[in-house]
Amino acid sequence: QVHLVESGGRSAPAGGSLTLSCAVSGRSFSNYGLGWFRHSDREFVAAIGWNSGTSRYAESVKGRFTISRDIAKNTLYLQMNNLKPEDTGVYYCAAESDYLSPHQPAPVKSSYDYWGQGIQVTVSS
Repeated sequence: QVHLVESGGRSAPAGGSLTLSCAVSGRSFSNYGLGWFRHSDREFVAAIGWNSGTSRYAESVKGRFTISRDIAKNTLYLQMNNLKPEDTGVYYCAAESDYLSPHQPAPVKSSYDYWGQGIQVTVSS
C-alpha cells in the first residue's frame, strides 16, 4: 500500500504561479512512477519515474509546469507557472506500480494504482 497526501497552494491569478506537493509513504515505491492528474475525469498532467527521473508532460502544460521529486523527503512536486483559468480544478497525485524504468511513465489514469484525495486549485482571470 502506498499513501499519497497532496498539499500546497490553492489559488492564484492568471499568469501567476503555484506549487503543489505530494507526500509519499508506505511500501517501497522506489521503482514506481509518480504522476499528477486533474479534474473529475483525471486528465493527465505530468509524471516522473521516482528513481529514473524520466518525466512526461501533457501538451497543455509543457513549458509551464515542472514535475520533480525530492527522494530524501519522499515528496513529489508540481511547479505551475503562467497559470491559466483552465488550469482550475482538483489535482490528484498518483502512483504507478508497473512503471518500467527508465522509460517515460504512463500518461493514462488506468495505469495508476494509488491516488491521493485531491486538492483544489483555482486560477482567477
